[in-house]
Amino acid sequence: MNQNPLARFRTGLGNFGDVMHDRWLNTPGWQRWIVYLLLIVAALLLPADSIGSFMSPDTDWASILFFPIGTYVVLAIGLNVVVGQAGLLDLGFVAFYAVGGYAMALIGTRLGWNFWVIMLVGIAVCALSGITLGAPTLRLRGDYLAIVTLGFGEIIRITARNTDEIGGPNGIRGIPHPPSTNDLHIFGVDVSNLLGGIEPLKYGVLDPKPYYYLLVGLAVIVIILVKRWEKSRVGRAWAAIREDEDAAEVMGVPTFRFKMLAFAIGASIGGSMGVLWAAKSISINPNDFQFLLSATILAAVVMGGAGNLPGVMLGAFVVAWLPERFRGLEEYRMLIFGAVLVALMIFRPEGLLPSRQRRAELKEGTGGMGTLGAEVPGPEARGEEVASK
Repeated sequence: MNQNPLARFRTGLGNFGDVMHDRWLNTPGWQRWIVYLLLIVAALLLPADSIGSFMSPDTDWASILFFPIGTYVVLAIGLNVVVGQAGLLDLGFVAFYAVGGYAMALIGTRLGWNFWVIMLVGIAVCALSGITLGAPTLRLRGDYLAIVTLGFGEIIRITARNTDEIGGPNGIRGIPHPPSTNDLHIFGVDVSNLLGGIEPLKYGVLDPKPYYYLLVGLAVIVIILVKRWEKSRVGRAWAAIREDEDAAEVMGVPTFRFKMLAFAIGASIGGSMGVLWAAKSISINPNDFQFLLSATILAAVVMGGAGNLPGVMLGAFVVAWLPERFRGLEEYRMLIFGAVLVALMIFRPEGLLPSRQRRAELKEGTGGMGTLGAEVPGPEARGEEVASK
């Protein structure tokens, strides 16, 4: 069958991605670790002014790297566990981000606990929130589950706005920062003295770089954990649930338990980012947690390639960076942003860096995300159907 130029372009991109993926799988382990270390070093060097002059000429590049870029990347990794790996459409992911933020604000301002303790408590509270949401709702599927999670996200925001004990519509101010290096001690020795008086992580109001470095550390930990889960029995169970939940259950997979685990893990990652963001922002209020943020993160996951971690991170970067890159164009920047998204969905409907499995699902007509109500034939499937007629 002769393919049109657009189809040939898609096929060529897919074949190139497959070749690079095969080469990466055949790369020795020590070479992979070198690449990982180089990527971490590159991430730490990103706030450089020479890079910012091109990437964000109209705004402070280091601030943009923390929010929205870095924040969106971590949130997209958490949502990808739920949407991309387990195939559960969650439209209320911002709720867990809010729970983490309010945990940091309430405990930090009223109890005065250490930031690291609050981080652990916030993760635990968000995991419990994910289980609380999932227990009564995860027997639903597709659009019905999406509606329930959307409602949960709005309930959290409206409850925060109407509860005066946690600040009401004015929110909470005076949130403490993470401890700086001059506040840390190892066996009674000041860490800044061990570093010769240098304070690379001095957290304050004006300099966003220390928060970005802390975010990079959080992202590295999250990526390692998510990849370990993906390659384990848990990841295989999520893939089975995403492709066909009924068949997975018949084969003995405890689907409800693994879906609850996906919700708890995704909520924990979103909550950890909420804790860090609140510590940087000093103050929070319910308007910081609108539904639009959930929709934006979901768009990043789908556009990057749901289920493929590098693709999801790239999608989050593009979604967060493009509006800031063209901020100087004022109202036209959102027009350009929308046009880029439409073009990507036309030329790469399976995502920027899709996994082979997602591309195969899209070709078969499941929309590439399992049972999410997207039972529409993909572009290749429609082309084959037309050719058969």
